[in-house]
Amino acid sequence: MEEHDLTSPLLSPRSSDQPQTVLTIRDDEDSESSNQSTSNQQSSLQANTHHRSHNHSRVNNERVTVSSPNPYDFLGSGEYSVPAPTTVDPFRNGTPFISGVYEVIKIILCLPIALARLVLFGACLAVGYVATRIALEGWKDKQNPMPKWRSRIMWVTRLCARFILFSFGYQWIRRKGKPAPREIAPIVVSNHVSYIEPIFYFYELFPTIVASESHDAMPFVGTIIRAMQVIYVNRFSPASRKNAVHEIKRRAACDKFPRVLLFPEGTTTNGKVLMSFQLGAFIPGHPVQPIIVRYPHVHFDQSWGLISLAKLMFRMFTQFHNFMEVEYLPVVMPPDNKIQSPVHFAERTGQAMASALNVVQTSHSYGDLMLLMKAAELQQERPWSYMVEMARIESLFHLSSLEAVDFLDKFLSMNPDTSGCVKLHDFLRVLRLKACKLSEEIFGFLDVEKNGSITFKQFLFGVAHVLKQPLFTQACELAFAECDGRGDDYCMKEELADILQQAIPDLNEDEVNGLFDLFDTDNDGRISRDDFVSCLRKNPLLIALFSPRLLQKDFPNGDRMLEEIV
Repeated sequence: MEEHDLTSPLLSPRSSDQPQTVLTIRDDEDSESSNQSTSNQQSSLQANTHHRSHNHSRVNNERVTVSSPNPYDFLGSGEYSVPAPTTVDPFRNGTPFISGVYEVIKIILCLPIALARLVLFGACLAVGYVATRIALEGWKDKQNPMPKWRSRIMWVTRLCARFILFSFGYQWIRRKGKPAPREIAPIVVSNHVSYIEPIFYFYELFPTIVASESHDAMPFVGTIIRAMQVIYVNRFSPASRKNAVHEIKRRAACDKFPRVLLFPEGTTTNGKVLMSFQLGAFIPGHPVQPIIVRYPHVHFDQSWGLISLAKLMFRMFTQFHNFMEVEYLPVVMPPDNKIQSPVHFAERTGQAMASALNVVQTSHSYGDLMLLMKAAELQQERPWSYMVEMARIESLFHLSSLEAVDFLDKFLSMNPDTSGCVKLHDFLRVLRLKACKLSEEIFGFLDVEKNGSITFKQFLFGVAHVLKQPLFTQACELAFAECDGRGDDYCMKEELADILQQAIPDLNEDEVNGLFDLFDTDNDGRISRDDFVSCLRKNPLLIALFSPRLLQKDFPNGDRMLEEIV
């Protein structure tokens, strides 16, 4: 069976905006297969060339197809599609501001109540913290289940958690269904809307949870969740994710551990959609009980979104009552057929939860929240327009969220307008290119709508498509070999200029200096192999600058040279 970890592969659920308009770039001739042996890769670079024709377009109700000169033919680049922008924002809080006379009057009336609730919250947190410290005192063997007498002490903290919910305005919580016995469903999964659910599950189930390593440093809370024998994970570390999967398997298989709780979406949403699932809950192959949480409201949306924690707590304290509904769904059994992957298991669970919530599934993930926060941090007027449904990107192109954020940084340096679009002039400025036929072809490769501007989604799909080409890495190595005229594993400015002028003949000295500085990532006055490849990984569109040299070069020992490079 294919090896999986907590974050890959992700679900590819139905699109949130059906039907979609898909914009596609097609080459006039099929590119050669990329699955050739190493000895044939040089001929592939030379064969996938110059088969370009005049622009034409075909429009119908579902698809717009555009054919234009493709500067990445030599990589074997075929067609790629850019889905239409989605209007769904899974993180937007519906009531980010206090509005309306009713809300203002209610807050004023509830201010004395809020003070009493704040005192109750602080007292319960302090008592719970002390009880937890007593339960943890002297406990060294934390790889095994917590002894029963320590668990009994934790009941004090669990009761404090219920009073904390009371202080937040959850005087009663509506429940539907019951938790399945631990021996039947050792793993439970839930949608994640607010910080309220972990408090509720701590009181209701006292499970083992999977949480970010950053939670351990939180005052008071870090101590309490350690008593839950939390499984820490760094979502950006493959080793950490692998270790977390191992721990989930180990604890789910041992009846003496409490059940394992995971929020497979990986972050909070506004509850109006269900995002793509990570696979940590489904890899062990144990039965899973889905739980769904709703927060019915009229005037106050309790979802976290991009609302600050202090503001959300204040709004909760100043409500007469906050509604919360918890529904325990039927247990989802793992597939009998071992050929079916955890992805199918996760899909069935996600469909059951989405159906019960009456919401759609989307391909958004935590990566979209990272993009949203980056755009908001840089004060973009419409930060939500930079979300791209990262689960789909990761599935199609194996591009990580961190790489996507880096590409967003570059895109935002192009000064997009208020609608999030970038014009040719700013695009060329950031990539240090001058206006010429090749530069326009590179921009046209991304500008699938042919309206003279590109969105971040088009930019990201384009660069990810180039990065994904099987010949991209080999092309980078061959390009550096051409630039390394002296054979000392370094490229000097004059050597780079000679190569670039084959693509852009009238480059002046300042333009050459700009491109050289871009490639010289460590600013030591010369370009090493690592500098060169690193720059092209961060700016994959620039590989087109080396295509004329690679395509016209006749390598007498091309096969042996390629073997040495690879």
